Amino acid sequence: MRRWLALLVAATTSLVLIALLVPMALLIRAVAENGAMSRATAAAEYVAVNVGTPDLTLAVQQAGRPVTVFLPGGGTVGGPAPRSDAVRLASTGRSVTAAARGGREVLVSAQTPEGNAVIRVFVPDAELTKGVREAWLALFVLGLALVVLGIVLADRLALAVTRPVDGLARVSHRLAGGDLSARAELGGPPEVRSVALALNHLAGRIDDLLAAERESVADLSHRLRTPLTGLRLDAESLRDPEERARVQSRVDALQRAVSAVITDARRRSAGRDACDAAAVVSERVRFWSVLAEDQGRDVSLALPDAPLPVAVGAEELAACVDALLGNVFAHTPEGVPMAVRLGPHGAGALLVVEDSGTGLDPALLERGTSGGGSTGLGLDIARHTAESSGGGLTVSTSAGGGARVEVVLMGPQSSARS
Repeated sequence: MRRWLALLVAATTSLVLIALLVPMALLIRAVAENGAMSRATAAAEYVAVNVGTPDLTLAVQQAGRPVTVFLPGGGTVGGPAPRSDAVRLASTGRSVTAAARGGREVLVSAQTPEGNAVIRVFVPDAELTKGVREAWLALFVLGLALVVLGIVLADRLALAVTRPVDGLARVSHRLAGGDLSARAELGGPPEVRSVALALNHLAGRIDDLLAAERESVADLSHRLRTPLTGLRLDAESLRDPEERARVQSRVDALQRAVSAVITDARRRSAGRDACDAAAVVSERVRFWSVLAEDQGRDVSLALPDAPLPVAVGAEELAACVDALLGNVFAHTPEGVPMAVRLGPHGAGALLVVEDSGTGLDPALLERGTSGGGSTGLGLDIARHTAESSGGGLTVSTSAGGGARVEVVLMGPQSSARS
């Protein structure tokens, strides 16, 4: 847009200057010619006054330019010059101006007792155009300067429009990339400011809708996981092995379906938020401690003394912790202790959840696979949470022979750079 506006102003200014400067240049040339011819005519009339007097020769010398006086008897005074047709015409008593080789000649007729004398003053081309080239050059420089000035002013005016538009484009790209905190600056013409206000209003509305959806997903996660865990415990209490296996299989399928729905909903509604991992982990462990106390489990919790920010939202991290702790309750016998540790890890944090169960089924490392030996269900949620911050998830065997899940969460600044 800036280039097109500059070209438009340059073309418009050039046309205006051409329409103005070309006639002015012709006028300057005409004025120069008229001035030279007027001076030559004045010199010829000065000499004509002295025709027929003894001062004629002195007047010719004082004329200051090439002067030739054609006397009636055929003689001449002054510089040599051809007796042209214009001279013969002037000898009839008419004053004329005619073109000559290398310039022009001014012919003035003067009456004497012997007849008409003709005073010829030659005006060279250099005098006719004296100062014209300099004036034309000055006009050209002036016109060029005006065109450049017009382009600069047009560029500044265009920049006042394009800069806010470029800002709107950048904010739109940031919103499309998931940065819902992006807002447009109110600047530029009223129309651009109106668009910026509308874009900011739209971004705020999207942020509100996603926040409401995240709250709904978090509420769904909290409401469904605890009843599912209780249902699994009830299924494990059945005495009939076949019935227990069948019910547990159905519970596994139901829990996988619920986990998939929650994961998909969180993936669609997740924003680039940050939270204090220490506060979230402490709150979720406190929530699950009630069930752990009922089952006689010893829960070990280790948290840093200072806040530990990570590049995931509080609800998303809470769902991750719920998935990991729910797996421990669902896949280890009652009374089996577990440990939760959170600490700094490079520019982020490391969350470790381990138990002292019967061991780890290698099949649980596959996405969506579950089993009854140890932590398995919910790994997709934890893995997605870690990867959304730029980290990752690893599963191994704990020192007590149970499962050990390590979740690496990157800090807000590291996630932004990545």
